[in-house]
Amino acid sequence: MERMIHACAKAIAAAAIVAAASPGLSDNPVASELFGAVETAFSQKPMPIGRHAQGCIAGAVQLPESGPTWQAMRLDRNRNWGHPELIDYIVDLSTRASELGWNGLYVGDMSQPRGGPMASGHTSHQIGLDVDIWMLPPGRLDLSRTERETISSISVRTDDQTGVNSNWTDTHKEILKAAASDPRVDRILVSAAVKVELCSHAGGNGRWLQKIRPWYHHNYHFHVRLKCPPGSLYCVPQRPTVEELSGDGVGCDKSLEWWVTDYAESLKQPAKKSPPSTIRSAPNLLLSDLPEACREILASD
Repeated sequence: MERMIHACAKAIAAAAIVAAASPGLSDNPVASELFGAVETAFSQKPMPIGRHAQGCIAGAVQLPESGPTWQAMRLDRNRNWGHPELIDYIVDLSTRASELGWNGLYVGDMSQPRGGPMASGHTSHQIGLDVDIWMLPPGRLDLSRTERETISSISVRTDDQTGVNSNWTDTHKEILKAAASDPRVDRILVSAAVKVELCSHAGGNGRWLQKIRPWYHHNYHFHVRLKCPPGSLYCVPQRPTVEELSGDGVGCDKSLEWWVTDYAESLKQPAKKSPPSTIRSAPNLLLSDLPEACREILASD
């Protein structure tokens, strides 16, 4: 009952803010506050709107909290929502993980019920096509709700960021290969050390490697991003990389070396104060920064 009352209160608060943000009024609220307060999806045909890092979603579906080969983690965040194609992908990948030797997958953040910016943790995950998969092999798939809030994933990268550590296994590699080989996938973000490890053992062979991209802070999980599903008229595709446009290489080159040499070395130096950015970060995006349709999705039942 308390949870229902809390949900109603948040929905009323969100509705009030959206009303204040209607055209003709000067208020232009922070979008993450609005989307984070809505606990249910907009019941319409599934439709990702905008960019992965600047948009929302109609018709999102909630990944069941538990399944035969997965468990959704951090349930209190209410971020286990996504496009139906993402739900299918997670089920398929978790089944494959169980065939490769794990019990399945621990699934981290996906999207909020109506997508949009999140108040913490992510720049993207806004249109129901992103999911974080934990690097921790599931020991059990019957974790309680409390356990899912307290258990942590594991890092597969050394502290100096130049290589993988003893937590890394061949099964991690095989799961990543399976994840990237799916034609629904646009790209997968991992720690640069993971990409280096994959390149060293794959010998630069396999187009699946092209989809594996080095990025910051991805040593505890890997981040899968799907392509805009067919028929998604308002979904903005990710801009292709040079390798995708030319068809040359899989990213096992000098650009990858930078991450574990110059970049890794720069982390040892005292942090320099950066000039203020003129671009708003995801938690600070205003409602007006999103596609106009996101205003309707927020305000609808």
